[in-house]
Parts: sequence; structure tokens; C-alpha cells
Amino acid sequence: MIKIARFADSVLERVKRKNKFDKHRNEYSKLHSSQETMELYPCLDDWSSKTEIEPTYFYQDSWAFDLIVKAMPKMHVDIGSHHKYVALLSKVVPVTMVDIRPLSLEMESIRFQEGSILDLPYPDESIMSLSSLCVIEHIGLGRYGDPLDPLGSIKACKEVSRVIGLGGSLYLSVPIEKEAKTYFNAHRSFNEDKFLALFPEFMVKNKAYIYGSIFTDSRQAAFGIGCYYLMKTTSRKGIT
Repeated sequence: MIKIARFADSVLERVKRKNKFDKHRNEYSKLHSSQETMELYPCLDDWSSKTEIEPTYFYQDSWAFDLIVKAMPKMHVDIGSHHKYVALLSKVVPVTMVDIRPLSLEMESIRFQEGSILDLPYPDESIMSLSSLCVIEHIGLGRYGDPLDPLGSIKACKEVSRVIGLGGSLYLSVPIEKEAKTYFNAHRSFNEDKFLALFPEFMVKNKAYIYGSIFTDSRQAAFGIGCYYLMKTTSRKGIT
């Protein structure tokens, strides 16, 4: 019954907006110059008391952007994060974007490097600043054309760890909740403690969380997004 009521409410709201559009169109038709060419292009979803924003990218991208710009690395590598975040960051910091497929648009400030988070085109411990936001949880589920692999996320964590140099910075975000789950084929969620244990050579410098529309530094048991700034404190060199 609740779903039916919500559907009815949404239909009613659309009818109200359509009626408002028709009223505005009639009023404007009386006002506009006969020399003005006018075609109908209804935008019915912009009458709202607030500007609706998708919270995950809004919060995590600005979180990472702030930390990276403050650090001002000589070069930053991003693996598969949201293109708007990469584009804006590239205007402040030199950025190489690594992904399995290129963007459909080019930007002079972004250097694109084709590659996989499972096989990064970099030597061991050669990168000092790297981000990968809302990426690791997708690896191995086939959502983006990648091979199916139940261990995909674990392998991605190991590969990212491999290329970070001693003292280097790693910025990650993944879904978290009390018990890890796989939501096939969308994403995985992780138990935070077990996820961070995949990075034994790193120390946690900053943690933040997104729960619905709330951005906080306090972890909850509910499903959310964990944002992690890690620094590599132990070198892999010489370890077999």
C-alpha cells in the first residue's frame, strides 16, 4: 500500500507540474515578442525548494579533492574515479587517469593511461599520490566489462598497495557495513576493519563516512560509504 501511495503521489505531482507548465506557457505566449522563435522544451523537474544532489560523489569527491590539493603532489594518479572529480583536480594538480576505457571527451589537463587496477602500468613503489574512489568494490563483478572474479577486490587492493612508494598517499572510498556482502553485479560492501587489514603497510591518516545525506567522521553500523586517506609506512622492497 505504501508503494501504491508513493506512486500516486508522484503521478499527482507530475500532473501539478504539467499544469503549472501550461499556465506559464500561456502567460509567456502573451508576453513574448512575435519576432522570437519559441519551441516547447518542458523542464518539469526543476521546481523544487532545494537543489537535489547525489550525496556520495558530492561528499567523497570534495573530501579527496581537499586533501590532495592541500598536499600538492608533483604528480597524482587516479584509477577509475568519477570524471568530474578528475577533471577539476587536473586543473590544480597534474593528473594521470588510469582506466580500462578512455573518456568520451578529452581534456588537455588530463593525461589518460589505459590500464587495469589489477595490473597497473607502474613499477613497484613508484607512485606517491593515488586515488580510486568507489572503484574497488566493483572489481570482478563484470559490471564494467571486467572479468568475473570473487577475489577481484582483494587483488585490486594488493595491486594498488604495490605501486605506492614509502611515504606515499592513497585515497580510497568503498561501501561499508557491519557484515560484508556482495550485491551482484553492482558492488560489494566491506567490514571496515577487514578492509583496512588489506593494507598492512599503511597507516590511516583520515577517515570519513557518508550515511544517506550525512557526512560524518563517526562510523555507524548501517550501510554507508567509507572514505580513507592512507599513508604507506612500510616498504615492500626486499620482501618476498
